[in-house]
Amino acid sequence: MQNPPPVQTAKSSTGLDENIAALLSYVFGWISGLIFFLIEKESRLVRFHAMQSLLLNIVGAVFGIALWILVIFSTFVIGYASGILSFLVNLVLGLVATVVGIGLLVGVIICLVKAFQGQYFKLPVIGNLAEKYSAK
Repeated sequence: MQNPPPVQTAKSSTGLDENIAALLSYVFGWISGLIFFLIEKESRLVRFHAMQSLLLNIVGAVFGIALWILVIFSTFVIGYASGILSFLVNLVLGLVATVVGIGLLVGVIICLVKAFQGQYFKLPVIGNLAEKYSAK
């Protein structure tokens, strides 16, 4: 039985293979996503994954800030009325933050694998936006 021929990967304008550049778009979060989005001129795959990485990290940051504001509100405003209620609200917010954090981590890992395989993998909502903005 013969080994299959090696897969030919195209080069991006960065000099890296497309799949490596797309993977690196996710590695350092929004920073690497922004860098690869700005410097990549030719590869649609790299631009797509860079924009998706950027949008995913922005959504994660906005969610984190919103949770932080809710925890502060719950601690100081609700805490004055009832310590137990504040504790329960903070407990629920902590559980929500944990579930969303694990979801973001799983999403990033899936995107890393798909980018390395040279495939387009669109996350819900964010993927459509990334496709729209990376096509320009």
